[in-house]
Amino acid sequence: MHKVGLIGGTFDRFHLGHKKLINDALLKCIKIEIWIISDEIAKKNNPTTNSWVIRRDEIIDNLDYEQIKKITFGILNDDHGPATTHIDATAIICSSETRKICLEINEIRLKNSLEKLEIIEIGHVEAWDNLPISSTRIRNGEINREGEPWNVTINNQISIWDSEILNITDEVIRDLKKPFGELISGPEKNPEYAMRIAINKYRNENVPLIAVGDVSVLTLERLNYPPDIALIDGKTKRKIWVESEEIKFDNYDEIIKCDNLAGELTPALFNACKKSINSWLNNKNTTLVSIDGEEDLAPLIIHLLAPLGSVVIYGQPKKGIVVRITEEETKRRCKMIIEKFDSKK
Repeated sequence: MHKVGLIGGTFDRFHLGHKKLINDALLKCIKIEIWIISDEIAKKNNPTTNSWVIRRDEIIDNLDYEQIKKITFGILNDDHGPATTHIDATAIICSSETRKICLEINEIRLKNSLEKLEIIEIGHVEAWDNLPISSTRIRNGEINREGEPWNVTINNQISIWDSEILNITDEVIRDLKKPFGELISGPEKNPEYAMRIAINKYRNENVPLIAVGDVSVLTLERLNYPPDIALIDGKTKRKIWVESEEIKFDNYDEIIKCDNLAGELTPALFNACKKSINSWLNNKNTTLVSIDGEEDLAPLIIHLLAPLGSVVIYGQPKKGIVVRITEEETKRRCKMIIEKFDSKK
């Protein structure tokens, strides 16, 4: 049993893999020091990473009292931290990705006339698809913290949206009447007013800006701020809108067309949303999705698939615009609502 073991990492969006790492470390060490990467380094690597304080607090919140008594925390400002000069530590805990750094630390320790640390490598926890759970995948919206997909269960079966059309129900209609985002008020005849407020408040180049609805998309274009992902159907208030013709398709890297009738969520819409989000994640490509039918329900799918922090904007007739940030709770709510749809082959 080691007296002191060292662990270093980002620990963003604390997940089952993190928990296994700490639990296994406590089986081999009387005490462990967890050195969490500083905000400066973590946010340089990924600006959507949570703050150091949030990351530390999430570790504490997910461990029991007896475990917490054996743990101290520190800020890690470089790859090696205190490990190269630590006198009391005899072990360092790592994953396969960080083993190389541990070997470097031991070489430096020998030069400092200190004994090598025992390197204890802890395996990953796999997600539903047999790939490791990771903070990156959670931030990208692929999986939740337990490694499960943000998918939906219809009639007690997992729907992968390849053959099912989902139909709205009265219960869903009631749920959708509840506020879901921030309403930014503005005159209907001057949508630029509310949209400028939204842009100034939520501008964030690190996440996609997603606009649902012709008025929202065209308004953003007129403000020289075209969305990263746009969903349009040529209508407003379910009536043909002639100004839709002013939307500039050449603002976008990709154009996707799909069918989605009013009151439905179709596999075609799901696949179009998924493709557009993956295109942004992989290459920062922008996409316009042109829907034959109606796009009103598209935010339910968009939030389910989008990376955390995404900014989703859509119009609220006679009131202004609604802005909703994609968060884990957003995904849970959209999943719950979609599961109340009826399905048909």
